Order: sequence, then structure tokens, then C-alpha cells
Amino acid sequence: MSLLSKVFGVPAAGISPMEARAKLGQKLKPFLLDVRQPEEFRREHLQGAKLIPLGDLAQRMGELPKNREIICVCRSGNRSLSAKRLLSNAGYQATNLNGGMIAWVRAGLPVKRGSY
Repeated sequence: MSLLSKVFGVPAAGISPMEARAKLGQKLKPFLLDVRQPEEFRREHLQGAKLIPLGDLAQRMGELPKNREIICVCRSGNRSLSAKRLLSNAGYQATNLNGGMIAWVRAGLPVKRGSY
């Protein structure tokens, strides 16, 4: 283990927008968790995503499935990485969408606008 890994921890592996899109096309789709604020979610979000702001996540984990992969999403991937770590530590199968919505949009993938 390198000195940086000892100080900052092992980097968390995530999933690219294209990998996430492929998983969303499978029969057993992952659960999409958006951890941004409601106004960010209304601007654009992934179809089918559930909004639970990061600050509320610890109290609302019971709303999430324990038997499905959870893809955590935010604007850039930072808040969703925190969510992924929180969920993983609580026993959920969670991964982070690397680059968040910024990377998703840059990849030309579809978004939904407005409320659910």
C-alpha cells in the first residue's frame, strides 16, 4: 500500500456513464439514487432516479433496496462518492457514477427535466 493510500484511503472504483447506461438496459436494472438538491434534480436527472439529498441519506436509507445494486448520482461525482461510501459501510451494494451528471450529459445520454 502506498503512502497516499494509507493517508487518503484506497480510491473508490466507480462506473462510467456508458457502463451505467448498459446496466440500465439489463433485465435487473440497478436502482438510481440522486443525492443532489431538489432544484438541481428538477433541472435534469436520470429517468427513474429517486431523489434523496445527501444530507438526508443517513436517515432515509430504509427507502433503498438491499437486494439491488445502487448507482449513486450527483452533479460531478463528489457527493455521490460520499453517498456510495455511506451506503457501502451500511451493507448496501453501491457504486458511484464517475463524473456525475456532467459526464452523463457530455456522453450525450438522455436526461429528464422537471419533477419525477
